[in-house]
Amino acid sequence: MDVKKLVSEMTLEEKASFVSGGDFWHSQGIQRLGIPAVMLTDGPCGLRKQEGETDHLGLNDSVKAISYPTGSCVACSFDRDLIRESGEALGEEAQSEQIGVLLGPAVNIKRSPLCGRNFEYFSEDPYLAGELAAAYINGVQSKNVGTSIKHFACNSQEHRRMSSSSEVDERTLREIYFPAFEKAVKQAQPWTVMCSYNRINGTYSDVNKWMLTDVLRKEWGFEGFVVSDWGAVSDRPTGVAAGMDLEMPGNGSFTTPKVLAALKDGSLSEADLDACCERILTVLYKYLENAKPDTVFDYEGHHEKARQMAAESMVLLKNEDGILPLKAGQKVAFLGRFAETPRFQGGGSSHVNSYKVTSALEAAQGLNVTYAPGYTFEQSEPDQKLIAEAAETAKAADVAVVFVGITENLESEGFDRKDLQLSPGHKELIEAVAAANPNTVVVVQCGGCVEMPWVDRVKGLLYEYLGGEAVGSATVDLLTGKVNPSGKLAETFPLRLEDNPSYLWYQGEGDKTEYREGIFVGYRYYDKVKRDVLFPFGYGLSYTTFAYSDLRLDKAQMKDTETLTVTVKVKNTGSVAGKEIVQLYVVNAKGQVIRPEKELKGFEKVALAPGEEKEVSFTLDKRAFAYYNTQAHDWIAESGEYAVAIGRNSRDLVLCAPVKVESTAVIRRTFDLNSTFGDIMADPKGAAIIGQMMQQMGAGAQAEENTGSAMSAEAMQAMLAYMPLRGLAMMGGDQVKPEMLDQLLAALNG
Repeated sequence: MDVKKLVSEMTLEEKASFVSGGDFWHSQGIQRLGIPAVMLTDGPCGLRKQEGETDHLGLNDSVKAISYPTGSCVACSFDRDLIRESGEALGEEAQSEQIGVLLGPAVNIKRSPLCGRNFEYFSEDPYLAGELAAAYINGVQSKNVGTSIKHFACNSQEHRRMSSSSEVDERTLREIYFPAFEKAVKQAQPWTVMCSYNRINGTYSDVNKWMLTDVLRKEWGFEGFVVSDWGAVSDRPTGVAAGMDLEMPGNGSFTTPKVLAALKDGSLSEADLDACCERILTVLYKYLENAKPDTVFDYEGHHEKARQMAAESMVLLKNEDGILPLKAGQKVAFLGRFAETPRFQGGGSSHVNSYKVTSALEAAQGLNVTYAPGYTFEQSEPDQKLIAEAAETAKAADVAVVFVGITENLESEGFDRKDLQLSPGHKELIEAVAAANPNTVVVVQCGGCVEMPWVDRVKGLLYEYLGGEAVGSATVDLLTGKVNPSGKLAETFPLRLEDNPSYLWYQGEGDKTEYREGIFVGYRYYDKVKRDVLFPFGYGLSYTTFAYSDLRLDKAQMKDTETLTVTVKVKNTGSVAGKEIVQLYVVNAKGQVIRPEKELKGFEKVALAPGEEKEVSFTLDKRAFAYYNTQAHDWIAESGEYAVAIGRNSRDLVLCAPVKVESTAVIRRTFDLNSTFGDIMADPKGAAIIGQMMQQMGAGAQAEENTGSAMSAEAMQAMLAYMPLRGLAMMGGDQVKPEMLDQLLAALNG
């Protein structure tokens, strides 16, 4: 389709209308030119195609669809292939429902565990989030259906999300909140990017030209169109000029006259409007020219895919005395309403009308299982009668499995959690059952992490997050050992909410939220300050054991223009088949820049039979060692000695090898009279000039005379390091003239 020609045939009114949706879920069609409307719909973890009257938060019914595990769950799989396959399945489903763009994946960083939408987001780590997002996008778009990576950017809280300004310095943006979007754009080219509701440093996302045009398009090479989050438009004409292409939902009667008025008064150029129209049409015709409305998919097969995804993602956090897997013939008690009616998906715009839901109680048919509800969903206080009945049921069992979590009324899109507690009655149920039966296993279903004051009183702990419609089958698969657990946490679990680095500033004051913790988000903070955590990033257990050996780097030193190949061997040393997630961390050099102790820069999930060994390979480039330098506007790898570490998690690094990196970056600094000698001497050119000058002045002798005592060269160097250049006038006395300082600055800055 020649979109430029098509746009040239549009009237101004048609162009102005076309950059706003036709209704709640469709782009604008132009019948005169044969341009059909195309549907966009929610879909990070399942299609939500609404029928009849529509709304954004899912209050009305949508078509039956497969509910896959949420982002918080599947991220723990650390499995690019699995997530790509899930994207392919979603792409097939979208084609069958004539949907052109799925609104996902959601990749905002988990700054705080309180964020009400964390269930939808992948991780606290930008590298992991970006890798998984790229896999998802490539999967969906392989079926010629677009994706909309969201929410660009810094949508890390639901509190006042439509008005709050995320106040973030540029280095933090570049290192923490942008990379998942950047990686997805460069590796997968999502057809669309969704801008967030919030402001960034005072500017709403929809009118932020620096973000949408300078960074997203010019720096990263994004080729698709930008769509607003539903209702996120603050100023339509300014948004068009900034590169925000499509306003959703349709609001043309309100915004089209504003666009036309801006064209008339010259505050908006027709060229900018044309560019928006061209980008929208290019994407829509990608779908329209490859639409397959006759696509038929296997609901049962996709339900089983959801089951596999959940089983590969859930995390075994505790397994004392090998209480799991359950043994044949054991009497097992399932306790807690979630065993019968599971919490398997999040609330809000991603809520799916599930094809079918399998509970653990249903999946356990044929096993020797008894059941007691333990709590109701309506209660605001613990139900002591139900708890007592559950404890009695537990006493008669060999193993008691308690199903707990957080109900949807406490965790959903649109508002943040108030704390990290389980729903009322759930903690009390765990404690009562653990007192009644020492062989207690806890299964947790919720979107994020929780505090666990009870964890030392139970033997087993399986963390499921929100596992999709097949959650019950996946749970029983893991409890019985049909599937060996292989998930690892994609976020750190703190001991207390107060331990989180954003705790003092989260939600902010009024409409301003300051990200004062900067780059120290998640494990980057906890590991740097050596703070005890409940479970570290990357942690997860298996029913088998793994050993690492033979870590090799293909070079011991490198320039930052080179790549480094890393290989390591991993072996299944246990008696059952299993999968291990090999995690590679770069331990940063001790340079002049404040940095995290270590950062995840590689991971691979490896399947191994008992006794089997495989070699895993990684390739690291400059970005693996770099920080973002706001002066140079570039990624800089400081010269120094780094270490490449292989870990079971961020706190358990089992192998480590050093590598020296030489930076080729030239950062030109501008010096003035207030620049310190230390800063000047850190610059090779500055060191040469100052060294020569000090030698000529006989600075050592002068210092001895002024201080009245001999001073070592080391002490002299330390004293000078913090002295500003203007101090030469004091040190040099009559030898230093004002014109000499002017000449010195000219030489330094020349």
